[in-house]
Amino acid sequence: MIVAGIGCRSGVSAEQVESGLAAALAAVSRARRTLSLIAVPAAKGHEPGIIAASAARGIPLVLIAQSELEAANPRTLTHSEHAMVVMNVHSVAEAAALAGAGPTARLLGPRIAIGPVTCALACALTETE
Repeated sequence: MIVAGIGCRSGVSAEQVESGLAAALAAVSRARRTLSLIAVPAAKGHEPGIIAASAARGIPLVLIAQSELEAANPRTLTHSEHAMVVMNVHSVAEAAALAGAGPTARLLGPRIAIGPVTCALACALTETE
């Protein structure tokens, strides 16, 4: 299972979200380019651009509680002072991806920033991985 975590400024468009998703997916191997879901902080669940991008891809949008973002924070790779001040995590996209993929998830790389959108990919590990 591959989960895309999204962090963004308010008012992003579906096209901007899609650009972030496409850039993150392009950075990983071909075998790992199928998304299972998009995860965002619960506070961003109302963003029309995120909702539209999720619907266009036909994949679920999962809202991540603040406590789950904070629990995933120690596993993030990127450290943004802005994200820490605003959301109390080092990387909103990375924490959302990790939380959405579960407690054994790992990031496929650091977040990618495209304009007002950041995107990180995490995969849920199985017992054989």
